[in-house]
Amino acid sequence: MRITPITDLDRPELADFSRLTDVVLRRKTEPEGGLYIAESSKVITRALEAGHTPRSVLLAEKWLAGIEPLVRDYDGDVFVGDDALLEQLTGYHLHRGALASMQRPPLPSVESVLEGARRVVVLEDIVDHTNVGAIFRAVAGLGADAVLITPRCADPLYRRSVRVSMGTVLQVPWTRLPEWPEGAEILRSHGFDIAALALSDDAVTLDAYAADPPEKIAMLFGTEGDGLSRRALGAADTVVTIPMLHGVDSLNVAAASAVVLWALHARPSEPSHSASQVDR
Repeated sequence: MRITPITDLDRPELADFSRLTDVVLRRKTEPEGGLYIAESSKVITRALEAGHTPRSVLLAEKWLAGIEPLVRDYDGDVFVGDDALLEQLTGYHLHRGALASMQRPPLPSVESVLEGARRVVVLEDIVDHTNVGAIFRAVAGLGADAVLITPRCADPLYRRSVRVSMGTVLQVPWTRLPEWPEGAEILRSHGFDIAALALSDDAVTLDAYAADPPEKIAMLFGTEGDGLSRRALGAADTVVTIPMLHGVDSLNVAAASAVVLWALHARPSEPSHSASQVDR
């Protein structure tokens, strides 16, 4: 670790942090440049625990004492500057104290992510990074095993997604799923019942589905506004809906994911569907 005071904002080693708006990152740096930005000591800690490698670290002088133990073994630059200088560099106030430019790891195969999983969440074309981050946080907190995202879904490692997820995108196994019907074929080959969350005349209610759930479930959530595509609905084994009141027909997709995950999470005190089959 090399503590390096910032004196020149034009030095090439600071390029990862220069004018760090989401728009700039999406257009120029992520994922093509092979990096993502971890923001705050908690997220940096989770990135390091996940085995990800820092390219460089940027922090305000007042945060050095708290961050230094996290990066003591890091063989690279820890750039330090005052608040005004860092805001000039990044384009916003660094109120969480620290940023780390992390080397983006290669995505695992779908097969490796599904190995041993019983509850997975599939996100089709969700474009809002806040929703993606919130769903990952729900997945981590409520006990699903993995997340699969379609090719046009927002990147979970964008700065906003990582921040909203509180770093859980670095803990939950995830990868990209091929388009339908190939994606559905892969899920079925691993024994998953595909449950599409949507409004439909033939939908079953969530409480009815959760009363006797399949052993392995892939919960499929669609994009904001339009919901799931026809191809996704056609690939599903079951359409599930959350019963609503007072004329409200749906929830925000992140809120809906939390409700569904809670309803379907395995409770140690309750026998699972597979256990009842074995008992018989």
